[in-house]
Amino acid sequence: MKSGRLRWVVLLMAVAVALPASLLAHKEEGGGKTVDSGTFGIFINGKRVGSESFRIEQGKEKSVATAELKVEGGDQRATQTTQLELAANGDLLRYEWQSVSPEKSQVVVEPSNEFLIEHVMPGGNEKPLDIPFLLPHSTMVLDDNSFIQREILVWRYLAAACGPTPSEKGCAMPKTDFGVLVPRQHMSMKVTLEYKGKEKVQIRGNQMELDHFDLHYEDGTSWALFLDSNYKLLRIVIDADKAEVVRD
Repeated sequence: MKSGRLRWVVLLMAVAVALPASLLAHKEEGGGKTVDSGTFGIFINGKRVGSESFRIEQGKEKSVATAELKVEGGDQRATQTTQLELAANGDLLRYEWQSVSPEKSQVVVEPSNEFLIEHVMPGGNEKPLDIPFLLPHSTMVLDDNSFIQREILVWRYLAAACGPTPSEKGCAMPKTDFGVLVPRQHMSMKVTLEYKGKEKVQIRGNQMELDHFDLHYEDGTSWALFLDSNYKLLRIVIDADKAEVVRD
C-alpha cells in the first residue's frame, strides 16, 4: 500500500483529558466503557468485498480499540485483527496486528525508552525482526486497512483544535499535520487532516448533514471522512480506489 491507498494483501480515544464532552459522558469509574462499536461495510465499485467490526473502550488507566477485518472479495479471503492500547494521556502502550488467515503472521509495536519498537513475526520459515523508530510515544498508529483508526485520528484533531467542546461556536479547525506510524508498511509518515465543513450525504437512502474531513497522504491520495454530530465515523470515500466504507 502506498500511503492512503487500499491494499487487500491482506486512539486517540485514550486522551481522556481532551476527548469531546459527549464521549466523556460515557466514562465509568473503575472499569472500561464502550464509547463506540459497530461494523463498517467495505465496497469496491459498489460491490461489498469485506467488513471491519470494531469496539472502542475507555477505562480508568487505559483505552483499547479492537477490530476484526474480513475480506471476501472474489478469490481473496482474509481475516486480520488489531488491538490498540493507549494510556490515559494518549501515549501508545501496545499495538498488535495479526493475520489469522490465510496465513498467520503478527506485528507488535511497543514503547522502549525514547523509541517505538516494531516486532515483526512473519510466520513460516522467516526470522522475526525488530525495527526501531525514533518517534515519541504519543505518535498515532494509522495502519493499513484499519478504518476505525481514522475515526480516532479525527478525535485527536478535534481535541487539539477545540478541546472538550468541538461543536462550540467559533472553534477554529485549521489544516493540521500529524506524524503517524504505519506498522504494516514498517514506516512512519506525515498525514494532513483538513475540515471541509458541513455536507449533505446520502447513506443507505437517507440524506444526512455530516461533518466532512479530508485526510491527505504524502503520495497525494486523499480520503474523505464523514462524521455525525456525535463524532462517529459514518462514511469514507476513497476516489483513487473507487472505494467506499459505510457504517452498517
